[in-house]
Amino acid sequence: MKGRTRNDKGFTLIELAIVLVIIGIIIGAVLKGQDLVDSARHKKLAAEIKQWEVATWTYLDRKGKFPGESGDGTIGNNLPSAENVQTDFSGSGLAIAPATNQLTLGSATFYLFLGSAGARKNIIAVCASGACNSDFGDDGVAYAEAVDAALDGEISGTGGRVRGAGAAVAGSSSTWVATTTGSYAAYTSSTKALLYFFDKKP
Repeated sequence: MKGRTRNDKGFTLIELAIVLVIIGIIIGAVLKGQDLVDSARHKKLAAEIKQWEVATWTYLDRKGKFPGESGDGTIGNNLPSAENVQTDFSGSGLAIAPATNQLTLGSATFYLFLGSAGARKNIIAVCASGACNSDFGDDGVAYAEAVDAALDGEISGTGGRVRGAGAAVAGSSSTWVATTTGSYAAYTSSTKALLYFFDKKP
């Protein structure tokens, strides 16, 4: 104790306040960075859907029909017949044809399909599983709302060209074809699919 002087001090309140401010800034930057990452992933899904749309229209221009269509103008209208989007795309020779229908974004994985929601109501369906029967969950809802806002300019789920499907969408992960009954619902954790009506508004 004799070696200590009265000038020995710990941290002052000002020094502690500065440290706390710096920690707050770092935490804020980390959280903002996570928001930016999430936003980029949401935009990536919307961009992938648009890429599928471009490939689909290009295929129609080259082949005179949509991929997976049997000649009646409706994709997947005759499931479970031999209609096969994957085979049509892979044999098309188009450089922009998708090589897979699976897209992993962070911890979320989505599957894209071409199909229909009634006669001549062609869709690009985004599902949380290869069978289109799994719930989106809370993370999937954020993706669905971001895609709806990007492609429709509003978030609805029941209006516009982008809609939510509360009922299971029947599909095949190997043919990339899906169909739905045409019942639409707002996005919830139990949403089964995001539907983008790319050729006409339902």
